Amino acid sequence: MQRLDGSSTAVVGGGVAGLAAACYLAKAGGDVTVVEKNDQLGGRASVLEADGFRFDMGPSWYLMPDAFERFFAHFDREPSDYYDLTRLDPHYRVFYKDGDRIDVNGDVESTKALFETYEAGAGDAFEAYLAQARRNYEVGMEHFVYEDRPRLRDWIDLDVARNARGLTLLGSMQDHVEDYFDHPKLQQLVQYSLVFLGGSPSNTPALYNLMSHVDFNLGVWYPDGGIGRVIDAFVTLGEELGVTYETGRPVTAIEGTAGSFTVRTESGSIDADLVVSNADYAHTETELLGADRRSYDAAYWESRTYAPSAYLLYLGVEGELAELAHHTLVLPTDWDTHFEQIFDEPAWPDDPAYYVCVPSRTDDSVAPAGHSACFVLVPIAPGLADDEPSRESFREEVLADLAAHTGADLRDRIVYERSFCVSDFAERYNSYDGTALGLAHTLRQTAIFRPSQRSDAVDGLYYTGSYTSPGIGVPMCLVSGEHVAEKVRTDYGREGRESDRVASTTPSRSTAESDDAR
Repeated sequence: MQRLDGSSTAVVGGGVAGLAAACYLAKAGGDVTVVEKNDQLGGRASVLEADGFRFDMGPSWYLMPDAFERFFAHFDREPSDYYDLTRLDPHYRVFYKDGDRIDVNGDVESTKALFETYEAGAGDAFEAYLAQARRNYEVGMEHFVYEDRPRLRDWIDLDVARNARGLTLLGSMQDHVEDYFDHPKLQQLVQYSLVFLGGSPSNTPALYNLMSHVDFNLGVWYPDGGIGRVIDAFVTLGEELGVTYETGRPVTAIEGTAGSFTVRTESGSIDADLVVSNADYAHTETELLGADRRSYDAAYWESRTYAPSAYLLYLGVEGELAELAHHTLVLPTDWDTHFEQIFDEPAWPDDPAYYVCVPSRTDDSVAPAGHSACFVLVPIAPGLADDEPSRESFREEVLADLAAHTGADLRDRIVYERSFCVSDFAERYNSYDGTALGLAHTLRQTAIFRPSQRSDAVDGLYYTGSYTSPGIGVPMCLVSGEHVAEKVRTDYGREGRESDRVASTTPSRSTAESDDAR
């Protein structure tokens, strides 16, 4: 095993990928320090605690439990060593704005029967769709996600061709779904999860129908205490491996090169042999590096398609919210206009599709007795002006819409409230245009078409997180952390035992290892 004994690495940013990378690097014998701008770790998976309420500020769905099991297994541990899981039933509830309501669970036969009520033959079509989703997931994860393929030549070989046979790779999700279902509600039910990938039905590759396998077959889970408890687990694991965490230290510059980096912060400097940046990729390049040290210029970042930002309301409410499930979606029967107002003609949505999370339906520790904790998330265009009058006006619209279409009128019951929007994402996370997720998963921004994990300009500088491959979401960021740590070990590690030490000045990686596809 290639080891990093005696080599120090500064991980800039304590998001999920940064925390995962730190664990892998520490396991390889590295001396690892995570430097985080904010006072808590987790990045977008932060936690808000106030007046007895506890909210996950970002990710709130625990999907792909196998990915978490795989991560902890690399360290001879399992998720249950750190947190307990509850399988949700229903997985989620859908309110359509025409008065229709659907509860989605993990029983395939009941879901087939449900689909059949909307469209003759849709039950069998759903079964076929789910079979393709399962194949896409099992082959895609094993051969194209867990197996790192950072260069163009990694995709041009017989192994790729053999494993890709039969996969749904190209075309849009909308085109793919239309091959199975005509009814717009059924199309929405198998595509709603695209919001987790930061895309729309028209710009997301059909490969991502694998999310239906995640949803219907693998189930939707809740870690007791929320996603924040999962972040706590990553941090605790890192501590057990020897990782050091320094919070409340915004990084202002990354200087030097392999073997002699200086990471400057508002409260002093940190010296390191290597640097892994889990900060927003564009922010790192445009704000933390000199112009001659960047792999991508400003025009590159301006030309990208970004995942939505979000308008969020964190609400502490008197009484129960029996009308809502733990996860609830409120959808117009035609959501095309909303997606257009995110990606094509940015504007506050006229008829929004949105998500409501009520974790207190499952976990009474997240709210005081007799109260409910909930948040409302509306995807909106990144870069949208979110001045206070606009936010206040939209608040009234969303709460009125929620009352009208679900029967849950919160307006006279709110005892705690905080909003979070475009400018908050930009300020708190240094996110480009206030995107909530990073780069969208369009066909031209998937796999090798995402920014490289190796810097093309600075030896010893690496990137991890949702901007890189494999992409958006907590499980994908865990894999990104694994991949970047493997690149560091490949480039600067050495074969040896626990007692081996690398030189204080690490050798440059070979040209062959640095030609990642751009």
